Amino acid sequence: MKAALIVCDGMADRPIRRLGGKTPLEAASTPNLDEAARRGATGIVDILAPGIPPGSDVAHLALFGYDALKVYRGRGALEALGADMEVKPGDVAFRGNFATLNDGLVVDRRAGRIDSASARRLAEALQNIKLEKHPDVEVLLRHTTEHRLAVVFRGPRLSPHVSDTDPGKAGLPLAEAKPLTVAASKTAEVVNEFTRLALKILGEHPLNEERKRRGLLEANGVILRGGGVLPEVEPLTARFNVKAAFIAVTSLIRGVCKLAGMKPIKVEGATGTTKTNVKAKAESLVKALETYDFCFLHVKGADNASHDQNLEEKMAMIERIDGMVGYLLDRLNLEETYLAITADHATPISVGNHTGDPVPLLILGPEVLADGVEAFSERACMRGGLGRLRGKDVIHLLMNYLGRLKKFGA
Repeated sequence: MKAALIVCDGMADRPIRRLGGKTPLEAASTPNLDEAARRGATGIVDILAPGIPPGSDVAHLALFGYDALKVYRGRGALEALGADMEVKPGDVAFRGNFATLNDGLVVDRRAGRIDSASARRLAEALQNIKLEKHPDVEVLLRHTTEHRLAVVFRGPRLSPHVSDTDPGKAGLPLAEAKPLTVAASKTAEVVNEFTRLALKILGEHPLNEERKRRGLLEANGVILRGGGVLPEVEPLTARFNVKAAFIAVTSLIRGVCKLAGMKPIKVEGATGTTKTNVKAKAESLVKALETYDFCFLHVKGADNASHDQNLEEKMAMIERIDGMVGYLLDRLNLEETYLAITADHATPISVGNHTGDPVPLLILGPEVLADGVEAFSERACMRGGLGRLRGKDVIHLLMNYLGRLKKFGA
């Protein structure tokens, strides 16, 4: 028996007045997701706990069966690991955004979702930054997707316990990193010096002059958040004795998957945006299940549209996901494969950010008791036979069907 878990990032939402009180998932055309729900069991999932908004990092730790509240050590190191950077003991890493700044204010936290080719050019210009006040600290960075990059500081006596320079919202001043413990004073100084140097280098970069002439937002600064170190966890592969692989482009998700012991599968045309090649992802999943016991597939686009509060784009992405699911229903051998589909969190269009709302879940496969639910949506899955679960329950349901869990008790 095999199992696959598909996570549709940020797909869950809330009722929208423009849609007559329906959610985007309810209003979109999703015949394949609905067919999967009819053939399987459904429920809703509180990724961490009811009402607690999860970041994508802790959400995926939970979905892979970890107690995220205990093992989480910050986002940055997972981001760097997912970008195929080496993260050594003592390194402190951050998630970075290329951003648009004007007179100290963050005008756009994503520099207009700058394209990856342009962002790579800017990242190259930052590769040789040397810190004058802390020459014992090396700066390592790598562009990941769109506006995103991973930044690693390597040197003695560094600490992840510093505040973000990312204010979290456009229109607010660029924040200064503050030490959250006495031991983090040096790291705060390092982060602030890096930020000043990046502003100078990017402000003088010819690409930004070109963007300005074209009426595009300049990517003239870097904002950092999620300082962290790698947590120590038992790989999912060892815990459940499975051979596992993953299909994901977003560096943060790749980092969590690599930490869990899964092997990456590269997919041509997978971008981590609403333009990602979902059919190629589905084809790769079908092929991977010939070799692996468990495969994880991440689809990012609905979350991007949600953060941009773009309802039409979100619904279009949901319908593209539905087409991907149709391909899988036609080509997976569901007599020997269990398929689970869920989201890692809700990102309501009305909010434009993650919330603590529950997300829908469906599981179908050879020995799953269908529960009579006729559609895959937030509202329909509330009536499902799986009931209301925690994020860390999902992997256990799948591993139970695969016979990979040992009996508890005599």
